[in-house]
Amino acid sequence: MQNTLKTLCYLSGVSGFEDEVREYILERVMPHASRLETDSMGNLIVLKKGAKTPDKKLMLCAHMDEVGLIVTAFAEDGYIRFACIGGIDRRVLIGKRVFVGAGRIPGIISIKAHHLVSREEEKNVPKLDDMFIDIGCLSSDEAKKAVSLGDFCAFDDSITCFGDGFIKAKALDDRIGCAAMIKLIEEPLACDTWFAFTVQEEVGVRGAEILAYKVAPDYALVLEGTTATDLPGVSEIKKICSCGDGVVIPFIDGSTIYDREMYNTLTSLAQEHNIKWQTKHRIAGGTDAGAIQKSLGGVKVGACSVAVRSIHSPASVAKLSECEDLLRLARAFLEHFASRQTSKN
Repeated sequence: MQNTLKTLCYLSGVSGFEDEVREYILERVMPHASRLETDSMGNLIVLKKGAKTPDKKLMLCAHMDEVGLIVTAFAEDGYIRFACIGGIDRRVLIGKRVFVGAGRIPGIISIKAHHLVSREEEKNVPKLDDMFIDIGCLSSDEAKKAVSLGDFCAFDDSITCFGDGFIKAKALDDRIGCAAMIKLIEEPLACDTWFAFTVQEEVGVRGAEILAYKVAPDYALVLEGTTATDLPGVSEIKKICSCGDGVVIPFIDGSTIYDREMYNTLTSLAQEHNIKWQTKHRIAGGTDAGAIQKSLGGVKVGACSVAVRSIHSPASVAKLSECEDLLRLARAFLEHFASRQTSKN
Protein backbone atom coordinates (compact mmCIF):
# COMPACT_ATOMS: atom_id res chain seq x y z
CA MET A 1 0.00 0.00 0.00
CA GLN A 2 2.75 2.47 0.95
CA ASN A 3 4.88 1.78 -2.12
CA THR A 4 1.84 2.00 -4.38
CA LEU A 5 0.84 5.31 -2.80
CA LYS A 6 4.32 6.77 -3.26
CA THR A 7 4.42 5.73 -6.93
CA LEU A 8 1.00 7.25 -7.58
CA CYS A 9 1.96 10.55 -5.91
CA TYR A 10 5.07 10.77 -8.06
CA LEU A 11 2.96 10.67 -11.25
CA SER A 12 1.43 13.81 -12.78
CA GLY A 13 -2.35 13.87 -13.12
CA VAL A 14 -3.66 17.44 -13.05
CA SER A 15 -7.41 17.56 -13.81
CA GLY A 16 -7.93 16.96 -17.52
CA PHE A 17 -4.45 15.43 -17.87
CA GLU A 18 -4.81 12.16 -15.96
CA ASP A 19 -3.24 9.97 -18.67
CA GLU A 20 -0.03 9.12 -16.79
CA VAL A 21 -1.91 8.02 -13.69
CA ARG A 22 -4.45 6.03 -15.68
CA GLU A 23 -1.74 4.20 -17.64
CA TYR A 24 0.01 3.15 -14.44
CA ILE A 25 -3.24 1.91 -12.89
CA LEU A 26 -4.11 0.03 -16.09
CA GLU A 27 -0.76 -1.75 -16.01
CA ARG A 28 -1.27 -2.74 -12.39
CA VAL A 29 -4.85 -3.99 -12.59
CA MET A 30 -4.99 -5.52 -16.07
CA PRO A 31 -3.82 -9.00 -14.97
CA HIS A 32 -6.53 -9.10 -12.29
CA ALA A 33 -9.49 -7.45 -14.03
CA SER A 34 -12.44 -9.28 -15.53
CA ARG A 35 -13.39 -6.23 -17.60
CA LEU A 36 -11.70 -2.91 -18.37
CA GLU A 37 -13.03 0.21 -20.03
CA THR A 38 -11.94 3.82 -20.46
CA ASP A 39 -14.89 6.06 -21.32
CA SER A 40 -14.99 9.24 -23.41
CA MET A 41 -14.10 11.43 -20.39
CA GLY A 42 -11.12 9.29 -19.42
CA ASN A 43 -12.63 7.49 -16.41
CA LEU A 44 -11.15 4.02 -15.93
CA ILE A 45 -13.81 1.42 -15.10
CA VAL A 46 -12.76 -1.99 -13.81
CA LEU A 47 -14.88 -5.03 -13.01
CA LYS A 48 -13.24 -7.59 -10.72
CA LYS A 49 -15.15 -10.87 -10.40
CA GLY A 50 -15.45 -12.26 -6.92
CA ALA A 51 -16.64 -15.39 -5.15
CA LYS A 52 -20.25 -14.62 -6.02
CA THR A 53 -22.34 -12.31 -8.18
CA PRO A 54 -24.68 -10.35 -5.90
CA ASP A 55 -28.19 -9.16 -6.74
CA LYS A 56 -27.15 -5.58 -6.10
CA LYS A 57 -24.26 -3.87 -7.87
CA LEU A 58 -21.48 -2.32 -5.76
CA MET A 59 -19.01 0.29 -7.03
CA LEU A 60 -15.93 1.70 -5.30
CA CYS A 61 -14.75 5.08 -6.51
CA ALA A 62 -11.62 7.26 -6.22
CA HIS A 63 -10.45 10.13 -8.39
CA MET A 64 -7.17 10.12 -10.29
CA ASP A 65 -6.79 13.86 -10.76
CA GLU A 66 -4.95 16.39 -8.65
CA VAL A 67 -4.99 20.17 -8.38
CA GLY A 68 -2.40 22.05 -10.39
CA LEU A 69 -1.82 24.89 -12.85
CA ILE A 70 -2.21 25.51 -16.59
CA VAL A 71 -0.20 27.75 -18.93
CA THR A 72 -2.32 30.66 -20.17
CA ALA A 73 0.14 33.19 -21.65
CA PHE A 74 3.77 34.09 -22.21
CA ALA A 75 5.13 37.24 -20.63
CA GLU A 76 8.09 39.22 -21.85
CA ASP A 77 11.55 38.04 -20.84
CA GLY A 78 10.43 34.38 -21.08
CA TYR A 79 8.17 34.11 -18.04
CA ILE A 80 4.94 32.08 -18.09
CA ARG A 81 1.51 33.22 -16.92
CA PHE A 82 -0.79 30.60 -15.44
CA ALA A 83 -4.19 29.83 -13.90
CA CYS A 84 -5.16 27.35 -11.20
CA ILE A 85 -6.91 24.07 -11.93
CA GLY A 86 -8.94 23.14 -8.88
CA GLY A 87 -9.19 24.89 -5.54
CA ILE A 88 -5.75 26.20 -4.56
CA ASP A 89 -4.96 28.86 -1.97
CA ARG A 90 -2.55 31.14 -3.81
CA ARG A 91 -0.56 31.63 -0.60
CA VAL A 92 0.88 28.11 -1.00
CA LEU A 93 2.20 28.79 -4.51
CA ILE A 94 5.00 31.29 -3.98
CA GLY A 95 8.47 29.86 -4.47
CA LYS A 96 7.23 26.35 -5.26
CA ARG A 97 8.76 24.11 -7.91
CA VAL A 98 6.58 22.79 -10.74
CA PHE A 99 7.00 20.60 -13.79
CA VAL A 100 5.41 21.95 -16.96
CA GLY A 101 3.82 19.69 -19.56
CA ALA A 102 4.50 16.11 -20.55
CA GLY A 103 8.14 17.04 -21.06
CA ARG A 104 8.41 17.86 -17.34
CA ILE A 105 10.12 21.22 -17.90
CA PRO A 106 11.18 22.43 -14.43
CA GLY A 107 9.98 25.83 -13.29
CA ILE A 108 9.70 28.01 -10.19
CA ILE A 109 6.63 30.04 -9.23
CA SER A 110 8.01 33.51 -8.60
CA ILE A 111 7.00 37.03 -7.60
CA LYS A 112 8.81 40.35 -7.34
CA ALA A 113 11.67 40.32 -4.86
CA HIS A 114 11.01 41.82 -1.43
CA HIS A 115 13.25 44.78 -2.30
CA LEU A 116 10.86 45.82 -5.09
CA VAL A 117 7.51 45.80 -3.28
CA SER A 118 5.84 48.72 -1.58
CA ARG A 119 4.82 48.74 2.08
CA GLU A 120 1.20 48.30 0.98
CA GLU A 121 2.07 45.30 -1.19
CA GLU A 122 3.84 43.66 1.75
CA LYS A 123 0.50 43.46 3.57
CA ASN A 124 -1.33 41.53 0.84
CA VAL A 125 -1.08 38.09 -0.71
CA PRO A 126 0.01 38.55 -4.34
CA LYS A 127 -2.67 37.91 -6.94
CA LEU A 128 -2.14 35.28 -9.63
CA ASP A 129 -1.60 38.11 -12.11
CA ASP A 130 1.42 39.13 -10.04
CA MET A 131 2.93 35.64 -10.15
CA PHE A 132 4.76 33.90 -12.96
CA ILE A 133 6.61 30.67 -13.66
CA ASP A 134 10.31 31.00 -14.40
CA ILE A 135 11.55 28.16 -16.65
CA GLY A 136 14.94 29.73 -17.23
CA CYS A 137 14.24 31.43 -20.56
CA LEU A 138 15.23 34.96 -21.57
CA SER A 139 12.49 35.66 -24.14
CA SER A 140 8.92 34.65 -24.91
CA ASP A 141 10.09 33.05 -28.18
CA GLU A 142 12.53 30.88 -26.26
CA ALA A 143 9.81 29.89 -23.74
CA LYS A 144 7.40 28.98 -26.55
CA LYS A 145 9.92 26.46 -27.87
CA ALA A 146 9.92 24.70 -24.50
CA VAL A 147 6.23 24.74 -23.50
CA SER A 148 2.86 25.47 -25.08
CA LEU A 149 -0.33 27.27 -24.14
CA GLY A 150 -2.61 24.82 -22.35
CA ASP A 151 0.22 22.73 -20.90
CA PHE A 152 -0.46 21.54 -17.36
CA CYS A 153 1.86 22.35 -14.47
CA ALA A 154 2.20 19.74 -11.73
CA PHE A 155 3.69 20.46 -8.32
CA ASP A 156 7.08 19.13 -7.27
CA ASP A 157 6.83 15.36 -6.90
CA SER A 158 9.30 14.87 -4.04
CA ILE A 159 8.07 12.60 -1.26
CA THR A 160 9.21 12.56 2.35
CA CYS A 161 8.35 10.19 5.19
CA PHE A 162 8.92 11.84 8.55
CA GLY A 163 7.95 12.00 12.22
CA ASP A 164 5.59 9.44 13.70
CA GLY A 165 4.63 7.66 10.48
CA PHE A 166 3.68 10.65 8.33
CA ILE A 167 4.12 11.13 4.59
CA LYS A 168 4.50 14.41 2.70
CA ALA A 169 3.61 14.44 -1.00
CA LYS A 170 1.53 16.18 -3.59
CA ALA A 171 -1.75 14.59 -4.73
CA LEU A 172 -2.47 12.57 -1.58
CA ASP A 173 -6.00 13.71 -2.45
CA ASP A 174 -6.88 11.26 -3.92
CA ARG A 175 -4.05 8.91 -4.72
CA ILE A 176 -4.76 7.41 -1.29
CA GLY A 177 -8.11 6.14 -2.57
CA CYS A 178 -6.58 4.98 -5.86
CA ALA A 179 -3.88 3.02 -4.03
CA ALA A 180 -6.45 1.27 -1.83
CA MET A 181 -8.55 0.27 -4.86
CA ILE A 182 -5.51 -1.08 -6.73
CA LYS A 183 -4.65 -3.28 -3.76
CA LEU A 184 -8.24 -4.58 -3.54
CA ILE A 185 -8.32 -5.42 -7.25
CA GLU A 186 -5.14 -7.44 -6.78
CA GLU A 187 -6.79 -9.53 -4.03
CA PRO A 188 -9.44 -12.27 -4.19
CA LEU A 189 -12.82 -10.60 -3.57
CA ALA A 190 -15.91 -11.87 -1.80
CA CYS A 191 -18.19 -10.67 -4.61
CA ASP A 192 -18.15 -9.04 -8.03
CA THR A 193 -17.16 -5.40 -7.57
CA TRP A 194 -16.91 -2.44 -9.91
CA PHE A 195 -14.04 0.01 -9.41
CA ALA A 196 -14.14 3.51 -10.90
CA PHE A 197 -11.02 5.67 -11.16
CA THR A 198 -12.50 9.04 -12.08
CA VAL A 199 -11.24 12.19 -13.76
CA GLN A 200 -11.79 15.90 -13.17
CA GLU A 201 -13.13 15.60 -9.62
CA GLU A 202 -11.22 18.69 -8.56
CA VAL A 203 -13.01 20.89 -11.11
CA GLY A 204 -16.58 19.85 -10.35
CA VAL A 205 -16.87 16.02 -10.16
CA ARG A 206 -17.25 15.97 -13.94
CA GLY A 207 -16.03 12.44 -14.51
CA ALA A 208 -18.34 10.99 -11.86
CA GLU A 209 -21.36 12.64 -13.45
CA ILE A 210 -21.17 10.38 -16.50
CA LEU A 211 -19.51 7.44 -14.77
CA ALA A 212 -22.50 6.51 -12.63
CA TYR A 213 -24.82 6.31 -15.63
CA LYS A 214 -22.50 3.84 -17.33
CA VAL A 215 -21.98 1.52 -14.36
CA ALA A 216 -25.45 2.00 -12.83
CA PRO A 217 -24.54 0.87 -9.30
CA ASP A 218 -27.00 0.28 -6.50
CA TYR A 219 -24.39 1.12 -3.87
CA ALA A 220 -21.23 3.22 -4.12
CA LEU A 221 -18.38 3.66 -1.66
CA VAL A 222 -16.10 6.65 -2.28
CA LEU A 223 -12.51 6.47 -0.97
CA GLU A 224 -10.97 9.90 -0.48
CA GLY A 225 -8.56 12.28 1.17
CA THR A 226 -10.22 15.02 3.20
CA THR A 227 -9.34 18.25 4.98
CA ALA A 228 -7.52 17.86 8.30
CA THR A 229 -7.82 20.91 10.53
CA ASP A 230 -5.64 19.92 13.49
CA LEU A 231 -3.54 23.04 13.09
CA PRO A 232 -2.39 25.79 15.44
CA GLY A 233 -4.88 28.63 15.60
CA VAL A 234 -7.88 26.60 14.44
CA SER A 235 -10.54 26.74 17.16
CA GLU A 236 -12.34 23.58 18.24
CA ILE A 237 -15.60 24.79 16.71
CA LYS A 238 -13.94 25.06 13.28
CA LYS A 239 -12.18 21.69 13.33
CA ILE A 240 -13.43 19.16 10.78
CA CYS A 241 -11.20 16.14 11.45
CA SER A 242 -7.65 15.41 12.60
CA CYS A 243 -4.66 13.34 11.54
CA GLY A 244 -4.18 10.50 14.01
CA ASP A 245 -7.84 10.24 15.04
CA GLY A 246 -8.60 7.50 12.53
CA VAL A 247 -10.34 6.92 9.22
CA VAL A 248 -12.94 9.60 8.51
CA ILE A 249 -16.49 8.31 7.98
CA PRO A 250 -18.75 11.28 7.16
CA PHE A 251 -22.51 11.39 7.54
CA ILE A 252 -22.70 14.67 5.60
CA ASP A 253 -20.48 17.05 3.65
CA GLY A 254 -20.95 20.00 1.33
CA SER A 255 -22.43 17.94 -1.51
CA THR A 256 -23.88 14.78 0.04
CA ILE A 257 -26.05 13.50 2.85
CA TYR A 258 -24.68 9.97 3.02
CA ASP A 259 -26.91 6.94 3.19
CA ARG A 260 -27.58 6.28 6.85
CA GLU A 261 -27.48 2.49 6.45
CA MET A 262 -24.03 2.66 4.84
CA TYR A 263 -22.78 5.11 7.47
CA ASN A 264 -23.95 2.83 10.29
CA THR A 265 -22.43 -0.22 8.59
CA LEU A 266 -19.06 1.47 8.09
CA THR A 267 -18.84 2.71 11.68
CA SER A 268 -19.88 -0.70 13.04
CA LEU A 269 -17.31 -2.47 10.86
CA ALA A 270 -14.59 -0.07 12.01
CA GLN A 271 -15.34 -0.90 15.64
CA GLU A 272 -15.61 -4.62 14.93
CA HIS A 273 -12.20 -4.70 13.19
CA ASN A 274 -10.49 -2.39 15.72
CA ILE A 275 -10.04 0.33 13.12
CA LYS A 276 -9.80 3.74 14.71
CA TRP A 277 -12.35 6.11 13.16
CA GLN A 278 -13.77 9.60 13.41
CA THR A 279 -16.44 11.61 11.66
CA LYS A 280 -16.55 15.16 10.37
CA HIS A 281 -17.62 17.81 12.85
CA ARG A 282 -18.42 20.49 10.29
CA ILE A 283 -20.18 20.45 6.93
CA ALA A 284 -17.31 20.98 4.51
CA GLY A 285 -15.90 19.70 1.24
CA GLY A 286 -17.48 17.38 -1.29
CA THR A 287 -16.69 14.21 -3.23
CA ASP A 288 -17.72 12.25 -6.31
CA ALA A 289 -20.52 10.89 -4.13
CA GLY A 290 -22.47 14.11 -4.71
CA ALA A 291 -22.78 13.33 -8.43
CA ILE A 292 -23.16 9.56 -8.06
CA GLN A 293 -25.96 9.85 -5.49
CA LYS A 294 -28.15 11.86 -7.87
CA SER A 295 -27.65 9.67 -10.95
CA LEU A 296 -30.23 7.31 -12.46
CA GLY A 297 -32.98 6.69 -9.92
CA GLY A 298 -30.62 7.45 -7.04
CA VAL A 299 -27.67 5.53 -5.60
CA LYS A 300 -26.94 4.70 -1.97
CA VAL A 301 -23.55 6.27 -1.22
CA GLY A 302 -21.03 6.11 1.60
CA ALA A 303 -17.51 7.43 2.04
CA CYS A 304 -14.28 6.66 3.87
CA SER A 305 -11.48 9.20 3.89
CA VAL A 306 -8.03 9.87 5.28
CA ALA A 307 -7.44 13.23 6.99
CA VAL A 308 -4.86 15.22 5.01
CA ARG A 309 -3.09 18.31 6.32
CA SER A 310 -2.28 21.12 3.85
CA ILE A 311 -4.58 19.49 1.30
CA HIS A 312 -4.57 20.92 -2.25
CA SER A 313 -0.99 22.06 -1.84
CA PRO A 314 2.46 20.89 -2.96
CA ALA A 315 3.09 19.50 0.53
CA SER A 316 0.07 17.53 1.70
CA VAL A 317 0.58 15.40 4.81
CA ALA A 318 -1.15 12.22 5.96
CA LYS A 319 -0.55 9.42 8.44
CA LEU A 320 0.49 6.20 6.69
CA SER A 321 -1.25 3.94 9.20
CA GLU A 322 -4.56 5.65 8.39
CA CYS A 323 -4.00 5.00 4.69
CA GLU A 324 -3.58 1.32 5.57
CA ASP A 325 -6.71 1.46 7.73
CA LEU A 326 -8.70 2.92 4.83
CA LEU A 327 -7.80 -0.20 2.84
CA ARG A 328 -8.74 -2.46 5.76
CA LEU A 329 -12.13 -0.81 6.20
CA ALA A 330 -12.93 -0.93 2.47
CA ARG A 331 -12.03 -4.63 2.45
CA ALA A 332 -14.26 -5.26 5.47
CA PHE A 333 -17.13 -3.45 3.77
CA LEU A 334 -16.79 -5.58 0.63
CA GLU A 335 -16.92 -8.74 2.71
CA HIS A 336 -19.93 -7.48 4.67
CA PHE A 337 -21.74 -6.46 1.48
CA ALA A 338 -21.16 -9.89 -0.07
CA SER A 339 -22.47 -11.65 3.04
CA ARG A 340 -25.76 -9.70 2.86
CA GLN A 341 -26.44 -10.31 -0.84
CA THR A 342 -28.16 -13.16 -2.60
CA SER A 343 -25.90 -14.72 -5.20
CA LYS A 344 -26.92 -14.93 -8.85
CA ASN A 345 -24.40 -17.73 -9.41
